[in-house]
Amino acid sequence: MYFYQRLRDIREDNDLTQKQVAQTLNITTQQYQLYESGKREMPMHLFIMLADYYNVSIDYLAGRKKNKN
Repeated sequence: MYFYQRLRDIREDNDLTQKQVAQTLNITTQQYQLYESGKREMPMHLFIMLADYYNVSIDYLAGRKKNKN
């Protein structure tokens, strides 16, 4: 699984829109759409913010582990 697929899955599991996640990261919706579609690589500081926001490990977000913690 590619990490950007995990970004979409976890966002949808939490019933959030791309706009809501983008606001949390203080970026534009368009920027977030590029990250979630895999067209642009997400900077590490945003990746860490997302892991904290969803309360999951970075390895889980990266698709390296199936366990969220």
